[in-house]
Amino acid sequence: MNYIGEIALILFATTIAGALSQRVGIPSVIGQLLVGVLLGPALLNWIKPGELVTVGAEIGVIILMFMAGLESDLKLLKKYFKPAISVATFGVILPMASFYIYGIVMHQSFEQAVFWGVVFAATSVSISVEVLREFGRLNSKEGATILGAAVVDDIMAVLILSIFVSMFSSGSRSEPNLALSLAEQVAYFVMVYVLIRWIAPVLIRLFEHLPVPQAVPIMSLIICLGMAYLADFTGLSAVIGAFFAGIAVAQTSAREEVETNISPIGYAFFVPIFFVSVGLEMRFDHFWSNFWLIIGMTVVAILSKLLGGGLGAKLLGFSWRSAYIVGAGMVSRGEMALIIAQIGYQTKLLAPQLYSELIVVIVLSTVLAPLLLKNAIKQLE
Repeated sequence: MNYIGEIALILFATTIAGALSQRVGIPSVIGQLLVGVLLGPALLNWIKPGELVTVGAEIGVIILMFMAGLESDLKLLKKYFKPAISVATFGVILPMASFYIYGIVMHQSFEQAVFWGVVFAATSVSISVEVLREFGRLNSKEGATILGAAVVDDIMAVLILSIFVSMFSSGSRSEPNLALSLAEQVAYFVMVYVLIRWIAPVLIRLFEHLPVPQAVPIMSLIICLGMAYLADFTGLSAVIGAFFAGIAVAQTSAREEVETNISPIGYAFFVPIFFVSVGLEMRFDHFWSNFWLIIGMTVVAILSKLLGGGLGAKLLGFSWRSAYIVGAGMVSRGEMALIIAQIGYQTKLLAPQLYSELIVVIVLSTVLAPLLLKNAIKQLE
């Protein structure tokens, strides 16, 4: 029964850490991750990675990605389609290219160098949204472009992750038939379109008439877990199935009901376990010997997103100062990069001895992003 105590400790510690993090102005997920570092093998060694944490973390990341899809505003994307596509595209290409070059210079293998780029191509704008709201610029041209670009960025990052994992993961099916695997994945994306367009609305409407409490949220979870399983079966990452399941449910009339009911399940239980699991895997044996590597990666992480996003906005007619705001708003990596890094660690696409350093860089870029955005907004005023 030790796992009962572990769960209680994780939930208590992550709640306190999340509250303290927000009090000092950093994302609560950073506090939850630091709980894993504190309680795990890196420091106190009270909790070790095990089956309970692994399964809880897998469910947590699936629910987290489902919620990300559920919260994706496709109407906003349609309204600011051109600048969002431009910002997201350059904001993905430049980090991937920069980190590939940096990885090769740091003597990483081809797959590991490319995966560095995949990790830092991701964006999490939840922190940027709070800063934009604080300065009253959430509904400005810059704010709307950042939000629209975040939707595109998430989709691109998840697609790149899934394709890359299916091609290079050592945990993939042994000696797969490449043509068959590609056909399965193409069929999967066709099914995703059919799900969004027809299947999800029909299933949700059917379950709305069932005399069962929470029938619609239950159906949404079935869609989420089913799509995640099928994605994994076809060689893609399970997170892509959960993400598109969220997008599909978001297009139905039950979006608000599902979000209201699923969010507490995820954020109160499974999601904290996921972020703690990230911290549990961290070690600091080689931290100081890799200090300058961390500094270099942090600089590349910030500049590549800032310049990539800013260039994408400038090419669509934004002023330099507006482009600076857009680029700064895309710098934060947050939970999306943590999810990708964890998947890379599990599939051996990241060098284990550099996993902790990569997490530190994600945390640093996430903490520094709101300071950069505040400076950009003040320059425009």
